[in-house]
Amino acid sequence: METLSVLLILAAAVLSVVILVKILAAPVRLVFKLLLNAVCGFLLLLVVNIISGFFDFSIEMNLVNILVTGCFGIPGALLLVLLKILL
Repeated sequence: METLSVLLILAAAVLSVVILVKILAAPVRLVFKLLLNAVCGFLLLLVVNIISGFFDFSIEMNLVNILVTGCFGIPGALLLVLLKILL
């Protein structure tokens, strides 16, 4: 009888750990994706600044611009360029 209760407790503990890992994996994946997009946004802004250097035009490299470009990709970079031109 003791062996059965120990096995049930062990099974419950393993199941609890599996559920906890699944719950915590989604936010970690989201943070990793956001960081990867921010790096891609930084590189895209760097390319835009290199190209726009020929036209005496630059976009500041700050966290907001990098995250906008990282989240929205090429349309985000185009949005920043249009906002810089219009404002």
